[in-house]
Amino acid sequence: MTTSMMIETSFDTINPASGDVLATLPIDGPAQIDAAVARAQAAQHDWAARPGVERGRILHKAAALLIERNDELARLETQDTGKPIQETSAVDVVSGADCIEYYAGLARTIAGEHIDFGPGAFGYTRREPLGVVAGIGAWNYPLQIACWKSAPALACGNAMIFKPAELTPLTAIELENIYLESGLPKGLFQVVQGRADTGRLLSLHPDIAKISLTGEVGTGKKVMVDAAGTLKQVTLELGGKSALIIFADANLDEAVSGALLANFYSAGEVCTNGTRVFVHRSVRDAFLAKLKARTEVMIVGDPLDPATHVGALISASHMQKVLGYIALGQAEGATLLTGGKQVTEGAMARGNFVQPTIFTACHDDMRIVREEIFGPVMAVLDFDDEDEVVARANDTVFGLAAGIFTNDLTRAHRVIAALDAGTCWINTYNITPIELPFGGNKQSGLGR
Repeated sequence: MTTSMMIETSFDTINPASGDVLATLPIDGPAQIDAAVARAQAAQHDWAARPGVERGRILHKAAALLIERNDELARLETQDTGKPIQETSAVDVVSGADCIEYYAGLARTIAGEHIDFGPGAFGYTRREPLGVVAGIGAWNYPLQIACWKSAPALACGNAMIFKPAELTPLTAIELENIYLESGLPKGLFQVVQGRADTGRLLSLHPDIAKISLTGEVGTGKKVMVDAAGTLKQVTLELGGKSALIIFADANLDEAVSGALLANFYSAGEVCTNGTRVFVHRSVRDAFLAKLKARTEVMIVGDPLDPATHVGALISASHMQKVLGYIALGQAEGATLLTGGKQVTEGAMARGNFVQPTIFTACHDDMRIVREEIFGPVMAVLDFDDEDEVVARANDTVFGLAAGIFTNDLTRAHRVIAALDAGTCWINTYNITPIELPFGGNKQSGLGR
């Protein structure tokens, strides 16, 4: 194990909006991970033997408790992530509860198949849990991701050890407490804390059957290599550089709303964001005028203020990365339409705030067009015809998502069928109902 892990025994989690320390947490090392796996194994055998309806009943209780505690959990999520309270109170907790409730209902429906081979002969299949599985979360939707990973695993009779991102570790602890309060046996869902070394202990552990990771492409590749040593199954939800295509016949007001949602929601820290906005040349100027006007009235400010639209970026280092990309875009020759600066007014000087930023006159070979920035930075590109824009949209190593705005539904379905992306939206963006599978193509992930 690395020297840093041997020396570092705890870490601080920081409020991105203020720089204040929210909590100091211990780092779990090899002994703690081994103990967690042993507890999970002991609890999982009994859990798997319970009827699905009983497992579902406990999960239903957990979903109800999440909804009951929405306000306090949303506030904690906002303090830990820097996201506006108007987002966390409406989406983050609720979407997590929706996921748990959905899989609670499915727990009783898990069934195998009976196959008749002729007189006196038959075979059957059984759907059996894997055993102990691990989830590794990302820092942008910590509670939602913890629910998305744990609910299906628990519904199917598995135990899960979950490591949240070290930048946003707090709401996963609350989820563990809610599961226990709902009647989930101790050891079935455990939260471990730490940095990359702790996550690697999970990927390498011989008694963990599967890893589910949400994170960067580079991290996903490392997890896949480590998991291969024990032939673990992996599910990887990774990064993206998604295309949002606006045709000439689109409702421009709706298209602007979609572009704002696809770029500036959660300060742009969303893996599916449509940060390559392709606009038909004939409506480009009208679209940009509306886009600029609406962007410049967005409120950047205290994430706990219900009026705030754009909160803080996750860390000072990430803010510098985003500002570096903004400087790079200008150096590459893109035109800065609006934004582009750190916000340092009043109390925001202590946090990690960046203006919503729009670049125009972008070209496909620019780094701000090809690389995932994960911040409030939009690149607008022109196009002339359908075949051209589909080819350009697909010209990326990523394939997580895509969107299209048009009033021609025949064209809409034709285009999304041609786009190489895991999720596609028509006349909307970033809607992810739990009933649909979610995941990416190419280097945006593996599995759903």
